Amino acid sequence: MRAFQFTLALCLAIPAHAAETPMSAAEFEAYATGRTLTYAENGTVYGIEEYLPGRRVRWAFTGGECRDGYWYAEGGDVCFVYEDRPEPQCWRFSHGENGLIARFLGSENGRELYEAQQSDQPLVCLGPDVGA
Repeated sequence: MRAFQFTLALCLAIPAHAAETPMSAAEFEAYATGRTLTYAENGTVYGIEEYLPGRRVRWAFTGGECRDGYWYAEGGDVCFVYEDRPEPQCWRFSHGENGLIARFLGSENGRELYEAQQSDQPLVCLGPDVGA
């Protein structure tokens, strides 16, 4: 019984995300294509991305303009290239309790975003010169 209690305590001490398995590119594509996902960091919305057919994407930081791009598989990671940033930004995706978890693998290594909301509606893009 003590061995069971020790094992249970040890398992509870491990953060939930430590046991997550990274998604393959095919799993990511199947999950994301046709959806618009809102990502948050530490309880604050970070940005929204629409995943279009053909591995195309449309991204907007909170309150920012939309940027079109595409993604590709790089080993076990998913890398994004946007129209205004030609250098790839690679992430490792996994399933969390409430949706995707994305870990950044670049200069800000360790940044972790999580899926806060999901929609099948397109991302609404307002340009910088919208108005009368």
